[in-house]
Amino acid sequence: MKRLMCLIFTLVLAVYLLSGCSGGGKTANTESKNAAQAEKVTVDVFQFKVEFKDAFESAAKKYTESHPNVTINVTTVGGGTDYGAALKAKFNSGEEPAVFNVGGPQDVAIWKDKLADVSDTKAAGQALPGLLTGVTIDGKPYGLPYNIEGYGLIYNKDIFTKAGIKAEDINTFEKLEEAVKTLDANKSKLGIDAVFALPAKETWVTGLHMSNAFFSPEFDGDIMKAFNAKTIDFKYQDAMKKMLDLQNKYSVQPTASLDYAAQVQKLFGTGRVAIIQQGNWVFPDLSKMDADFAQNKIGMLPYPVYGYKEDCYPVGVPMYWAFNKNKDPNTLKAAKDFIDWLYLSDEGKKIVMEQFKFIPAYNGYPSDAVSDPLGKQVLAAASQGKAINWVFMGYPDGWGMNKLGQDIQLYVSGQLEWDKLVDNAKKTWAEARK
Repeated sequence: MKRLMCLIFTLVLAVYLLSGCSGGGKTANTESKNAAQAEKVTVDVFQFKVEFKDAFESAAKKYTESHPNVTINVTTVGGGTDYGAALKAKFNSGEEPAVFNVGGPQDVAIWKDKLADVSDTKAAGQALPGLLTGVTIDGKPYGLPYNIEGYGLIYNKDIFTKAGIKAEDINTFEKLEEAVKTLDANKSKLGIDAVFALPAKETWVTGLHMSNAFFSPEFDGDIMKAFNAKTIDFKYQDAMKKMLDLQNKYSVQPTASLDYAAQVQKLFGTGRVAIIQQGNWVFPDLSKMDADFAQNKIGMLPYPVYGYKEDCYPVGVPMYWAFNKNKDPNTLKAAKDFIDWLYLSDEGKKIVMEQFKFIPAYNGYPSDAVSDPLGKQVLAAASQGKAINWVFMGYPDGWGMNKLGQDIQLYVSGQLEWDKLVDNAKKTWAEARK
C-alpha cells in the first residue's frame, strides 16, 4: 500500500507541480556538438512494444540527425510473440543488442550478468520515486522505466448510449454483468457481433494482465513479494473465474484463437464489439483508424476484483530499458545518452507526449502531458486511490504466459476444468521456485 500511495503521490506531483527543465536547449546544443565530434558508434535496440514501433523508430531517426556519429538500429518483437524467448534467442545467436527490455525482478535475476548499472544516467535521477524498486539490487538500478500504463475494460460510448447504459454507474462486478447482459440481449439492435472480444490467444492478456488483478491483492500489491513467493494460494481464483467466464461467454468465438489485432482493430475499432480488456496503449492504434473515435468515443470501465476491490484499475510500469554491460564503453554511453535524450530533452519530451502518448514516468513534464482519454482515466484512477499495482513481472520466468495463459486457452476451449487449472497453477509455480 505504501508503494501504491507513493506512486499516486508522484503521479500527481508529476502532472500538477512539475514543469519542463530550463536551459535545456543550450545543453542539448552543446551535447550535439560533442556527439558530432565523437567516433561513430552503432546502437542496436531490441524492444518489445509493438504499438509504438513506428513512433520509436522515428524518434531514433530524429536523434541521429543531431548525433550523426550514432546509428540506431531498432528491432521490435512483441504482440503475439514471446519477447522473453526472442531475447534469449537473440543473445544466443551472438548478436547481442546494446539496449533491450526487462520487466522486473524476475528478468533482472535472469539477465543479471548482462545488465549495466544505470545509476549514472540522468533518467535514473529523474524517475518518479518507487518506479526503480523492481529493477534494483543492492542499491543499484538496472533499468529505466518506459512509462506508466493502466488497463481495464475499454468500451464504445455510442453503443452504451444506444443501449441506455451509463458507464459511470458501473463500479462493481454485478453492475458490469448486468450491463453485459443488456448489451447481449440487444446485439441485433446495436449492430454488434458480441459484447466482448476476448483474445485468449494472447497469453499476455490472460496469463499476465488478467491474472495480475487477482494475484496483486494476494501479494499486497508488492512485486517483490511475488518474486520471493515459493508458493501461491490463488486466493482470488473465484473472482478471476467470474471475470474470465463473463468475457468468454459473451465474446466473439473462438476466443482461444482470437489475437490482439482482431480484438482491437478488426472488432472493437470497427464497432463490432462493445467492450475489450485492454489498456491505454491501444490509443495510437485506434487513433490511426479513426482519430475522432479514439479521442471522443471510447472510455475505460474499472476492472473489478470481486470480493476485494471492484472500482479499480491495474496500474504499473510495462517494461524497463536495460543496457548490455558487455558492450564497449562508447556504445554503452551512446545507448544511455539516447535514452536520456528521449525522456529528458525538450525535443524528446515532445515525442514522448505527442507521439508515444505515454503517461510519463519521469519528473519534468508539464501538466497537460497526458492528452488521450484512456491515459487521463488511468491517471485519474491512480490519483483517486483506485489503482491496483502490477505484480506479474514478479511471476516465475514464463509462468504467466506459458503455464497459466496456456491453461486458460484450454479452459475457454472446454478442454480443462477450472479446478485442474488452479491445481496446475499452484504446482507449476512451486516447481519453478524450487
